[in-house]
Amino acid sequence: MNPQLLGNWTFKACDEHEWLPAQVPGCVHTDLLRNGVIPDPFYGTNEHDLQWIDKKDWEYETSFEVSDELMAKSHIELVFDGLDTYADVYVNGKAVLSADNMFRSWRIEIKDIIVRGSNKIRIVFRSPIQEDLPKLEKLGYALPASNDQSELGGLGEKRVSIFARKAPYHYGWDWGPRFVTSGIWRECRIEAWSELEIRDLFIRQDQVTASSARVTAVVTVESDESIDGTLAITAAGQEWKSEVQFVRGVNTIELALDIKEPKLWWCRGLGDPNLYDFRAEIRAGERTIADAAVRTGLRSVRLVQKADQRGSSFYIELNGTPVFAKGANHIPNDSFLTDVTDERYRHEIASAAESNMNMLRVWGGGIYEDKVFYDLCDEYGLMVWQDFMFACSMYPGDEAFLENVRLEAEENVSRLRNHPSIVLWCGNNEIDSAWAHYNEHAGWGWKKDYSHEIREKIWADYKKIFHDILPAAVNSCAPGADYWPSSPIVSISEDINQHATSLTTTGDIHYWGVWHNTEPFDNYNVHVGRFMSEYGFQSFPEPKTVRTYAEESDMELESKVMLAHQKNGAGNRLIKNYMDQYMNEPKDFISFLYMSQMLQAEAMKTAIEAHRRNKPYCMGTLYWQMNDCWPVASWAGIDYLGRWKAMQYVAKRSFRDISLAIEQKEEKVSVHLISDVSEPVRGELLLQLFNFEGKELQARSVLVHAEPQAALVVYKTELTELLGAHDPSSVVLHAELKLEEEIVDSKQHYFVHDKELQFQNPDITVTEVEGSGGTVFTVESKLFARQVWLSTEVEGIFSDNFFDLIPGKPKTVSFKSRHSGETAFIPASPGAVKVLSMSDCILPKESVVAHD
Repeated sequence: MNPQLLGNWTFKACDEHEWLPAQVPGCVHTDLLRNGVIPDPFYGTNEHDLQWIDKKDWEYETSFEVSDELMAKSHIELVFDGLDTYADVYVNGKAVLSADNMFRSWRIEIKDIIVRGSNKIRIVFRSPIQEDLPKLEKLGYALPASNDQSELGGLGEKRVSIFARKAPYHYGWDWGPRFVTSGIWRECRIEAWSELEIRDLFIRQDQVTASSARVTAVVTVESDESIDGTLAITAAGQEWKSEVQFVRGVNTIELALDIKEPKLWWCRGLGDPNLYDFRAEIRAGERTIADAAVRTGLRSVRLVQKADQRGSSFYIELNGTPVFAKGANHIPNDSFLTDVTDERYRHEIASAAESNMNMLRVWGGGIYEDKVFYDLCDEYGLMVWQDFMFACSMYPGDEAFLENVRLEAEENVSRLRNHPSIVLWCGNNEIDSAWAHYNEHAGWGWKKDYSHEIREKIWADYKKIFHDILPAAVNSCAPGADYWPSSPIVSISEDINQHATSLTTTGDIHYWGVWHNTEPFDNYNVHVGRFMSEYGFQSFPEPKTVRTYAEESDMELESKVMLAHQKNGAGNRLIKNYMDQYMNEPKDFISFLYMSQMLQAEAMKTAIEAHRRNKPYCMGTLYWQMNDCWPVASWAGIDYLGRWKAMQYVAKRSFRDISLAIEQKEEKVSVHLISDVSEPVRGELLLQLFNFEGKELQARSVLVHAEPQAALVVYKTELTELLGAHDPSSVVLHAELKLEEEIVDSKQHYFVHDKELQFQNPDITVTEVEGSGGTVFTVESKLFARQVWLSTEVEGIFSDNFFDLIPGKPKTVSFKSRHSGETAFIPASPGAVKVLSMSDCILPKESVVAHD
């Protein structure tokens, strides 16, 4: 029988009387907003005025009809895919559930409670703040929770986020607001069945090669009686059968399958992300009693850590091929999760694929994502590094909490294990290095606040979760999957060598010397590890996005609104300080917004190229962060409204499968060729030195060759030989790589920082290419133009943007609009195209006044 979705909900505060219409799935904040009770939470400083919501209890109600057909079923179940978080559920006045974990689903048998006709469901959501404050008092000491914005929430230093199995970022982060939500955040429904029901279908991949895929269909069946039946599995035009005797209760049946010459699932760049549909049916004679279906991809995958002369490797091997991981860290797409549509998910995943990425890390301070997220990663060929939902905090270790974590972990590993995109499970974000138990002088300073006895207790509780419970869940629910205990970490050695630093040569690294420690961009070239799983630099969104939360009068760096939409303390001032170091002074605040993106892009280009040049020593680069959960100044490459920043276009260029990188070091200039493809690369490297009027000053051509998956220097020369007597502030080195007459990559290199370049006012023209239907344009300039930004009122992306123009070298770009269908972007006319370059944003040098 088809599930019956539950709708027509109403809600109210428990201490009030007026019921208002509610949208389910949803949350209290969004329901209050839809009913006009609160203003837009993201606008101005409204966040500060809405902290009262999480201190109250709220209740939701609905009714549903029960037909004779429904009552005829043996089992009638009330199912919640997600309740946020502390929820007491009543059916016809009888308590049936007390939920306490946002990340778990709940299934309750209600046949004995319901009646034919109308039935009532009531859910009381207890305030997560009021629920957890007593736990803090009972514990007797505070646990570290660095990003819990308790002060903003009116709680002083009482950080309670660690007690709730709830999305940590709801309590605030250094890029996100504090909105501690409550509500029915995933689908709720009535399910009914008789005889038996398939609860789970897992395709366990025992051995997968190009010649054969040996897999096992593991079918979990709940039966209310003893039944003789046939289990049939179909896939790829084949069928496998087994006669089964089902007993009352839960049955687990395994059926071995063999698929010859399978079409393997590959990540983007290495092959097609082929997928198979598996269907299970339980038949009694000619009658199908129950069925279930899953889609998965066949692949072998493992984390390779092999000792070498410099430490140990750290990379993903897919179908026997080492993969250099290119991508970013994903956070939830909204502070209010039910506002994230399938279209918004597709926009993010398609943007990652358009940007030549092959991996996203689902970061541990958010959520185990919706099925659609992983379906899209499967479809687009994006690998997923999946954190469990723990980040930047220490957690309690009482039996109830640990059991809740165990059930959460087992359910979510089981829910997600069929997705071929998930290649690694990770225990948490940054906790091992933040606590740094075995190094008294390392970490974030947390340990100093505790006695030796309490330190040992906190660490023992940590180990129970991340060294015992979580790896056991992965091992039992997804046999063969790899587990990494914390990011970053060297290995579990239980000594001082366990904790990662920016210079460790084993494990993964989060490098934040640039930004948090105000180190120069060049340090990205120094701190290169085996796998760079976090690093980043902030920028503002474009002015159009900023104006969605700010008035004209707020458009200054230190206004209340700009500071409210900068969660990283002195982040706005930090952007300005770096800008003063590397760039000319912006002529106004709008120009500052643009230039912050150019600055961020330059930082990320430096980092990504450093990581890729060092392949195979370094085998992964995941910048922080892919996306935003509200409109804000942050590390994101795509802002809250889905608009690509300059950094996203730079990432697209820097992540090309065959790429050039130009390095200037110790009076030498080197051109690196990096290949992530499985075939040899043979082509021609053309190097040209131009002045800013477009005159070619030097040119040379070199034949190049690279083995599959190689990174090497293909040209090297003395800086003086390349520059000669030319002014380094007025020339640009242009490199392009041709393979069979096709230019597969081109890069520009400058011999001084932007601040020292001799900018002139370029005359840039944008011309529609005839016959393109208004979707393709030629962009050219009479003088050198740096960071040319094309913009339009139509939402979408250009094939390239924020690029440099050399006179005589026109650029052809195409435009695709954002689309709500199964294709995220479609060719379309953007209408009028506006153009801006760095020269338009800076003050003339003669007008710059020295600052003290």
